[in-house]
Amino acid sequence: MKKYDIVVLGGGPGGYVAAIRAAQLGKKTAIVEARELGGTCLNRGCIPSKTLLRHSEVIDNLEKAKSWGIETGPVTLSLAKMFQRKDQVIEKLRNGIGFLLKKGKIDVYNGFGTARGNGELFISMSDGEERISYDKLIIATGSSPIIPGIPGLQDAVHYTSDTIFSIESIPKSLVIVGGGIIGVEFACIFSSLKVPVTIVEMGDRIVPSEDPDASSALAKSLKKKGIRILTNTRVKEVVSSSGEQTVGIEKAGGEHDSLLADAILLSVGRSPQTSPVEALNLKMNGPYIKVDSELKTSDSSVYAVGDVIGGWQLAHVASAEGLTAAANAAGGTGQVQYNVVPRCVYTSPEIASVGITEEEAKEQGLSFKVVKVDHSGNGKALALDEKEGFVKLIADTTHGEILGVTMVGPHVTEMIGEPSAFIHLEGTVDEMASMIHPHPTVSESIYEAAASWLGKGVHH
Repeated sequence: MKKYDIVVLGGGPGGYVAAIRAAQLGKKTAIVEARELGGTCLNRGCIPSKTLLRHSEVIDNLEKAKSWGIETGPVTLSLAKMFQRKDQVIEKLRNGIGFLLKKGKIDVYNGFGTARGNGELFISMSDGEERISYDKLIIATGSSPIIPGIPGLQDAVHYTSDTIFSIESIPKSLVIVGGGIIGVEFACIFSSLKVPVTIVEMGDRIVPSEDPDASSALAKSLKKKGIRILTNTRVKEVVSSSGEQTVGIEKAGGEHDSLLADAILLSVGRSPQTSPVEALNLKMNGPYIKVDSELKTSDSSVYAVGDVIGGWQLAHVASAEGLTAAANAAGGTGQVQYNVVPRCVYTSPEIASVGITEEEAKEQGLSFKVVKVDHSGNGKALALDEKEGFVKLIADTTHGEILGVTMVGPHVTEMIGEPSAFIHLEGTVDEMASMIHPHPTVSESIYEAAASWLGKGVHH
């Protein structure tokens, strides 16, 4: 039986970076992954969806270009070729992870790992079972899509964010159950493919985790694309007949209605995958594994990161946790800075935010001031023909320290790094307003927001 200093259970964005960091710190390391390296994010989540969203962006721009004096012939769409390119991107990145693990002399076990206590892990592989032992274990088993118990759903043509990439043809119509981040991103993808899309959301707005102004701006844009949004509405049942699904819905006031759909996409959240470590009898925080500030579980030899511990279910958060857990398992005492987590929604327009929202600032009883600057006067946004959106800046009125920034518009998921750095370094609006921003760029709206907060705005 092979013995390791650190074993990482799960090869996703939290797991493989933890293994690499552990090896860099001189620890004999192994990683166990039941499926493909890269986990959900690389193979069934972030990367494939963003690749397809890039396709959507091109299709949308071809439509816009007609009003710019650029016209093409009829646009033809090949789902097979789109998926082929998506697979090429995934394969390149997956091979890259494999190379990095090999470079770090990390043993990779392709099988389903089960922890059974006493520092041992059993791995079921295609060619048999193997048993390894560890001094420290890092759990990074991720999560899986929740399948709601909707009557009739089991007989209907339905997909989750994990299975939608295996769809063989463009559906004639699509009902998306859930208006969170995953739901709205897929709405943009399929809408650009000329699929009539309806989003059914139980809450009073889409992307409820974001600032209400951002949700409103995105909803307005999606409706312009022809996407139907039904809020305060829940799915009661699904009836399948002749290859078509009738989705029964109930609105907040008790009114019943139905939607016809060629296919249904479920986007109602994800559930942590804790079954591989049930035998460890770790303390739980609801359905999630409970950890302390150093990501240590109730067993001092076991750490946990990513979706299995709850919090922000984001790949970059899992990676930050993985790096921290590995360092701590090697003897460190680091902590993740959860107050500076950039959050991105890759729709059209994009949403990006960091820090606290206006609502959270009110709830915390802070003394703060908010400024919102629209992109309507931004030269680059106008040149791009993407003037919808804004930058909202929240800062405390005592020292001018930046508390949060929310942005909607083109390229804001790339721009969010700047306000993240300011919050990380406890920067102020004075410091942000003193920076020279390149012209013409959408990022000038960040400067304009800071200057306006100080009462010194030039274009606002």
